[in-house]
Parts: sequence; C-alpha cells; structure tokens
Amino acid sequence: MSEARFAILDTIRRQLGADADVREMVQEDAAVGYARIPRTYQRTTTLDHEAVLELFYDRLRDYDSELMFTDEAGIPAAVDNAMAAAGEKLLLVPVGVPDAWLPHQVEVRRDEDLPLQPLEEPRVVLSGCTVGIAMSGTIVLEHGAEQGRRAATLLADHHICVIHRSQVVETISEALARMQYRAGPITTIAGPSATSDIEMTRIRGVHGPRRLTAVIL
Repeated sequence: MSEARFAILDTIRRQLGADADVREMVQEDAAVGYARIPRTYQRTTTLDHEAVLELFYDRLRDYDSELMFTDEAGIPAAVDNAMAAAGEKLLLVPVGVPDAWLPHQVEVRRDEDLPLQPLEEPRVVLSGCTVGIAMSGTIVLEHGAEQGRRAATLLADHHICVIHRSQVVETISEALARMQYRAGPITTIAGPSATSDIEMTRIRGVHGPRRLTAVIL
C-alpha cells in the first residue's frame, strides 16, 4: 500500500474510531452512534463577524471574483453597473427573485421553466444564495426561491449573486447547520469556473460561469 493511501485510510479509521467501535455503533441507536463520532475539526467560529466578513472578501478576491457593496435599495444599480461594464444587455432571473432586485437598464427574462434555448440566451444570471463560507471562500446555493434551478446558474457566462452580510459564516460546519436540505441539488461556488489542461493553461467557464460578481448587502 502506498504511503499516501495508508495515510488517508488511517485518518478515516481514526476519525470513525476502531473497527470494533464501528461495529458497535452500527448496532446501537443511530443518533447515539452519530454522537459518538469524534469531531476534531473546527466547528465554530473563532473570529468576530467583521473579521469573518473580511476573510470572506479576501477569499473571493483571491479567486478572481468581483465584489460590489451596497444596501437593499442599491441592488438594481449594482446589477446595472456590473452588466454595463461587460456590455451585457439580457439578464436571466429565477421566478423567486424579488422585483426590488431587478435592474432598470437591461432586459430581464424570468425563468418560468424555460426550455433550453431561451435559457441559454442570457449571458448573465442573477440569484441569491443560502450561505457564504469565509474559511473556504465558498457560496452555497440550495436552488430554492430566489436561487433558481441549477441549470440557470451554470449555463450563464456571468453570475451575479446577492449575499447578505448576515449569511456569511466562518466554518463549513456552521454553513451546514444553516442549510435546509431541500429535495434537489446543492451548488457550491468558489469563484468563477476555471480549469487547467495538462500544459497548465488556465481556461475559464468550462464547468460554470466565467465571471462571478458578489453583491454584498
């Protein structure tokens, strides 16, 4: 067995407990067994909320995301400005996005179960999110209400995501506790979609939007 593989499997064994303990946990009440699992990773915040926000912003910038700061009333202008900077004129929005978020200077198309072609035409999509994770610089979408369906947020070239400061937490554990686990997919976003080929040529937009604008309220 390779050293790396051994290290991975050994870590899993230590996290779950010894084999005998695992067999015992399977036989006992599921809730009791779940509570017995050792959790040595960070589960709660160690920073005040302002420091958490600064860490989140730093991670987003490091991933080449665009940040805009405004209040609720300034969302339409922020969206207009983000689209104008790239010469974009058509915006796709989920049916749950509030009218108060809609920009005034571009065409808006509501995603009311649109078929593929009209869903692909807008180069920009506007959505909300469930939670932001500062530690990893991740935005989580559960695709309910103002977050729309997953296809809409993956097909567009530019994703504009509205994030309330109160939605940002430090750790993944805190984020999981806030999620509602609807019946459907969950999307995690860490900056614009990008990948590198065997020659390390970086290409954007392969698996999702090539641009990400975070509108921080």
